[in-house]
Amino acid sequence: MEPLRLSRRQDASPIRVSFEFFPPKTEEMEKTLWNSIGRLAPLSPSFVSVTYGAGGSTRERTHQTVTRLVRETDVKPAAHLTCVAASKAEVDDVIRSYAAAGVRHIVALRGDPVGGIGTTYEPHPEGYAQSNDLVAAIRRIGDFEVSVSGYPEGHPESASIDADIEILKRKVDAGATRAITQFFFDNDIFERYIEKVRAAGINVPVLPGIVPVHNFKQVSNFAAKTGASVPAWLAARFEGLDNDPATRQLVAAAVAAEQVLDLVDRGVTDFHFYTMNRADLVYAICHLLGLRPKLAEAA
Repeated sequence: MEPLRLSRRQDASPIRVSFEFFPPKTEEMEKTLWNSIGRLAPLSPSFVSVTYGAGGSTRERTHQTVTRLVRETDVKPAAHLTCVAASKAEVDDVIRSYAAAGVRHIVALRGDPVGGIGTTYEPHPEGYAQSNDLVAAIRRIGDFEVSVSGYPEGHPESASIDADIEILKRKVDAGATRAITQFFFDNDIFERYIEKVRAAGINVPVLPGIVPVHNFKQVSNFAAKTGASVPAWLAARFEGLDNDPATRQLVAAAVAAEQVLDLVDRGVTDFHFYTMNRADLVYAICHLLGLRPKLAEAA
């Protein structure tokens, strides 16, 4: 039996990673967040993104988190921004406040409908109608990197994958410099998606979104809302582990490691991890990818 490999691509381009966090609601959650950032930052991520709640509900906490990242760390923060439930003037003010704080990367998203996923999206009467409009505004206001979302299995509101890719093309044409995908578990789906994206003339980097499965039920419920499929084999891996968190953690690490190492073998060099503000699984996966803490290397 062969040992679990780091990758078969020893002489290929270096692996790059980025991490997503969400702004904390409580003092305890804040401690967990910053402990996780402290653990992952030495891996020299390309950037770390901080989410923005529906309708701007975490606007202040998002801003506080990204400005602290600028002040206290060497990592490059990317602030999420949506155009839901806000006027153009309000959104433009947020963009300028990020620029003033030293943020140079924004993740531009339309955002979920005010009524929640599954309800009808209605643009603010004085706001940006869609994410491509938001991208154009960000690029007009400042010299930002702009990341946008991509959906390997299609956005729940899109008529088809082709229609969804046309929306992605509009965002790139408006100035987006990178796409980050919704999480997925079937790498064949991602590979087919990339083929379609490139065939559509979209040439920006497309980072696969990877979610370590800390809680299978939680991930399954979220996947059902966002249109991501959960393969039967994945459900079988976690069967019977609801009350066994230690084994569940080990299985989650194995599943995520299998996925990312297979993507490396397919030529993927950039990964975006949805950390859920927890570092251990993500750190272990990055180790398998060959990444080492910068401080350890210096020592």
